[in-house]
Amino acid sequence: MQRKISKICFFTFLSLSFLSAVSCARSNSVASINEKDLFTINYGSFEDELNLFNLSTSGSINTFMTMHDGFFYVANGESKKILELNSYGELLTLYYNSEYTKTPSFADKASVNSTKKAIEYPFNTLGPLAVDSNKCLYAVDTLPAERQENDIENRLLLNYIVLRFNSDGTFIDYLGQQGPGGTPFPFIKNIYATKNNELVVVCESNEGPLVYWFNSSGFLLYSVPFNEKLVPKLKDLNDSENINFISIENVIPDSVSRKLYVQVNYFQNYLDPATKVQSGVDFEKTMLYPLNVETGLYEEGLDIPPHEESVSENLSKEVFSIPFDFLGVTDGGWFFFSVPTEKGYLIQMVQPSGQKILKRSLPVEHGEILYYSLGLSGNGIISALYIKKEKAEIVWWRTDSLVSSFMN
Repeated sequence: MQRKISKICFFTFLSLSFLSAVSCARSNSVASINEKDLFTINYGSFEDELNLFNLSTSGSINTFMTMHDGFFYVANGESKKILELNSYGELLTLYYNSEYTKTPSFADKASVNSTKKAIEYPFNTLGPLAVDSNKCLYAVDTLPAERQENDIENRLLLNYIVLRFNSDGTFIDYLGQQGPGGTPFPFIKNIYATKNNELVVVCESNEGPLVYWFNSSGFLLYSVPFNEKLVPKLKDLNDSENINFISIENVIPDSVSRKLYVQVNYFQNYLDPATKVQSGVDFEKTMLYPLNVETGLYEEGLDIPPHEESVSENLSKEVFSIPFDFLGVTDGGWFFFSVPTEKGYLIQMVQPSGQKILKRSLPVEHGEILYYSLGLSGNGIISALYIKKEKAEIVWWRTDSLVSSFMN
């Protein structure tokens, strides 16, 4: 099962700029885990290349990656195709829209004896991917304009669907809110396949995340809405004279049980000591709450320590707390969090009980990367797709061995 950063986007320049500006001596050094370069993908229009010809122009990049059991799946929305590659970068399966990608020679099974497969499908706008234990592929796509719907009450455009393909590449159907052929979803932030081959779709609405949980046949089991009023409040802040603000940052499912892990960041008004006037908000803390979707009840939350940066100026020193991003949860229940730093990423791994917290640095040259897709596998491997100026790169960090050593 692959977990990914909730919304794949350009680097958080604001965070990086802040970290650069405060550059300071950290109180504790953190051991590094070196990345392993697996393979590169060229840019171009051939079946094993990515169409990213518009990197120099403004606008979003619509390319996503997930890894499952050592196989990599890359959705290239710009060319409306999906590549399945092994860990050496060899193309195994091509899912393609023939209007945008030329039919490859190995698609003619009658004349070519090849282990590669080519599956034609009229993709529109590809999004995140997921793969289950049966190697069935799930891909986010959009419907044509004439088939899109409007949710007037909630002010939402309903145009997203999830395509399902069998392990042999055969198209099964598409899922909507109610299941096969259902009402389209609002914007899909991410999708996840559990160990039981159930699909979890995490959407965004104007009120907060919307989660749809489907069984292995594609039929809806649970729909769970989230908003600021429904998540737990911090008891120690309720009686404070400063109003506290809540931000639901991410929702990620457990891969074994029917639980959702909800990352909530809490903030408080900042009052200027001299004027007693509100002049901003201060980050208070991050909590991770398990929600049992079968009962609808929250379990005890886990306090997630923030990343701290110290700023020394003249004879004074100030410590800034920066919340981590929730990256995912492993099959063994370890929670992974990440935050960009000047030299790469800081990864924080938290044991289910919260008793053990590991921190490791992942060295990355941010200046070389235009866009990235970072993900966590069920066994604890962090992988990344880097979009650079000349080519794309697939790398990973074997954090799985680190977690396993503590489990054993």
